[in-house]
Amino acid sequence: MELARQKQARIFAAQIRIETLKALGHLGFGHLGGSLSIADLLAVLYSGEMKVDPANPNWEDRDFLVCSKGHAGPAIYATLALRGFFPKEELLTINQGGTHLPSHCDHNLTPGIDMTTGSLGQGSSLAVGVAMGKRISGKDNTTYLILGDGEIQEGQVWEAASLAAQQKLSNLIAFVDWNKKQLDGYISDINDFSNIAERFAAFGWDAVTVDGHDVAAIADAIENAKRLDDGRPHCIVLDTIKGKGCSFVSDADSNHHVTISADQLAAGLAELEEELAKAVAE
Repeated sequence: MELARQKQARIFAAQIRIETLKALGHLGFGHLGGSLSIADLLAVLYSGEMKVDPANPNWEDRDFLVCSKGHAGPAIYATLALRGFFPKEELLTINQGGTHLPSHCDHNLTPGIDMTTGSLGQGSSLAVGVAMGKRISGKDNTTYLILGDGEIQEGQVWEAASLAAQQKLSNLIAFVDWNKKQLDGYISDINDFSNIAERFAAFGWDAVTVDGHDVAAIADAIENAKRLDDGRPHCIVLDTIKGKGCSFVSDADSNHHVTISADQLAAGLAELEEELAKAVAE
């Protein structure tokens, strides 16, 4: 990943975190931890990796993104707004009556959302179906899938993983947000899935683990996956910190869904604005 694009992605990631915090801070609560942990991935995807057109969200030749960990919707919305899919002001309506931005992603409501998700595990099957459909149609689109590390305890994920390998869906790239926590606590205390890449490899996938907050490492892993032409689907495990960028979230033991006070909002924005300034200055 060239230096200019690295800088662009780091700036974009900081902006995604800022807008996500503003939106949920305005609401006063929300799934902030798992939204902040995937901002760097989203910055890479939407700063040039994915084929998308904000002026034509349903462009047939676009790449597809299925965010199976639907509670990360706020980060997706912030990314789409920053890319111009809809006005940024709409972010302040998130999860309120009449909004186009419900708590979990909805294709029928939000421009730029390719697939409705929310029930954990189901997005994996949807992404496999999309990838199969694109191949049958003779299109060279890439289908991207975002999974949570708690979510992959769902059996449906592994049924989909088995089918993807059997069908040789090399046009499917899955990301697992390995932020070590789920709703009820630490993954290691509930159902330890620390060897995620090895598990996907055992199902016949090309699988690697990278620093999920290193935009260059993420971009390089995606490009390596696209260059690999051996028929295997791809899994990129992102080693992340839940609540990355906001210490009042990342330092909390329970940070899946959080309340956000005015003081926390101000402190979090100050941290993120400092990070943005550093990225701009580099």
